[in-house]
Amino acid sequence: QAQLVESGGGSVQAGGSLRLSCAASGRTFDYYTMGWFRQAPGSEREFVAAISWNGGITNAADSVKGRFIISRSNAKNTVYLQMNSLKPEDTAVYYCAADQTYGRSWYPKYWGQGTQVIVSL
Repeated sequence: QAQLVESGGGSVQAGGSLRLSCAASGRTFDYYTMGWFRQAPGSEREFVAAISWNGGITNAADSVKGRFIISRSNAKNTVYLQMNSLKPEDTAVYYCAADQTYGRSWYPKYWGQGTQVIVSL
């Protein structure tokens, strides 16, 4: 059974950094696009970043460009989200996701359970 497990969330002050990890198991995700979404209280889930199967192509939401970096290690079946210069508005539950396809209005097939990130002033 395919499973995505996030880790690395926590509380940090504004301007700080966190690195989220997502460990995949149960199937080979080597040829899948992997990504991150987030959902703040009272808001819809939104796209954060995605990375192609070989890491050659990345995409990120305008709100995080220049601050968040997505990367992956297929050898470790893991995708990462390095979050720098964090702002209070980055506070949300962050979800890892994966799918064989990628495109506009991307809604992946596989999802993790989420990890909480809280950014305080």
